[in-house]
Amino acid sequence: MDLATGFTLEQPALAIPWRISERELASLVAGPAIGRDGLKEVTTGYYVLSHVVSLKGLEHELGLHFEPRRHGRLLELEFFRRSYPDLAASYREFQEHLEATFGPPTHRNPSPEGFATCEWLYRHATIKHLVFDRFGPEEHVRIVVPDIAPA
Repeated sequence: MDLATGFTLEQPALAIPWRISERELASLVAGPAIGRDGLKEVTTGYYVLSHVVSLKGLEHELGLHFEPRRHGRLLELEFFRRSYPDLAASYREFQEHLEATFGPPTHRNPSPEGFATCEWLYRHATIKHLVFDRFGPEEHVRIVVPDIAPA
């Protein structure tokens, strides 16, 4: 996967370019069958695609964050599940799929809770996988694109 240009979903087969606008994303996903729930606008600048597959076979939810100050361009992807009955199992599964897709992390910092904070650093994107305490433990998997200039 070439993170320099965007992110590719396996199901549906769809390449999402980084500099895409909210309007362009809506047009892009209007053609293919996108999950069971389609594209949902959660709040201004934040959309979710449900029941998609990426990262070499992992089904998940995908949050798409747009930065209005950057002319509404895609800035960040957030990977999550609707529920976490077993946080340790979820962490292991995401980590296995992230490493199968991107190789070993650039940095791995252990934590006393057993959930290492992992980071993959690329020229065009940063990937982070971590668990932190926010009203209880919360898993985060994100791909962030730094310094996207307006199109």
